[in-house]
Amino acid sequence: MLELRHLRTLSTLREAESLVEAAERLHLTQSALSHQIKDLEERLGMSLFVRKSKPVRFTSAGLRLLRLADTLLPQVRQAERDIQRLAGGQAGRLHMAIECHSCFQWLMPTIDQFRNAWPEVEVDFASGFFFAPLPALARGDLDLVVTSDPLDIPGITYVPLFTYEALLAVSNQHPLSTRQHITPEDLVGETLITYPVERERLDVFKQFLDPAGVEPAGIRTAEMTIMMMQLVASGRGVCCLPNWALAEYLHKGYASACRLGPDGLFGTLYAAVREDMMAMPYLQDFLLTAKDTSFATLEGVSARSGD
Repeated sequence: MLELRHLRTLSTLREAESLVEAAERLHLTQSALSHQIKDLEERLGMSLFVRKSKPVRFTSAGLRLLRLADTLLPQVRQAERDIQRLAGGQAGRLHMAIECHSCFQWLMPTIDQFRNAWPEVEVDFASGFFFAPLPALARGDLDLVVTSDPLDIPGITYVPLFTYEALLAVSNQHPLSTRQHITPEDLVGETLITYPVERERLDVFKQFLDPAGVEPAGIRTAEMTIMMMQLVASGRGVCCLPNWALAEYLHKGYASACRLGPDGLFGTLYAAVREDMMAMPYLQDFLLTAKDTSFATLEGVSARSGD
């Protein structure tokens, strides 16, 4: 009566905000997912969750199956890893670079899990802030690069990890703090605080200010997110950050945030990998672990490739 896919579906539905997002994460149509759940409920003779609830509320039967999923799915995942080791490819190298200053929030738990699962794989990583990691990936110096700026390089595959919305963080006393969204012109008199990377790699310039021909009054850099937020909270500038990187500071009331434009500014974080590495079992497992960890730990991310 029960199949692993049912348990995976319920587990994903718990993590997602809606049936639509759960379908996207499972790479199913919403109709196919609804049919799968309805079929299971008919077999069991019970409803598993409350329709039209957001976030999803599970019935007692649904909660019991979730407890089973929490016990069984990790064991299945470990068994799959063990089998992959037996099939070969259990040892190797995974050297990566990160072009994302805020990524350590989910990347470190991912690496911890991966090291426990693949102790024979040599893991190392470096910051990609001060060198060009994608050409290094193409040369074979690196094996994976986390980036939001994919370049068309032969032999490189980009695997989407998650989509996020970039928001403008301002102090709670700032005139823009009460606005639902801002226009590029609203930043004409502002000091924009950014990470110390090239301007063309920053979405706030590429997708928001430059197309409108707008230049902020000043630009200031800071290497760490917490330093940027301290400057913002004290009224010494504004900054553009992913919604998941801002969530902690917004919940604690340290700053306010507003959308960039009426429709928002969205970006996607990718894992760039050489095509010859894609078949390696440990690399596939790292990508799955990275996705699972990001959806479990980050607020406001989506499986969609655009919004």
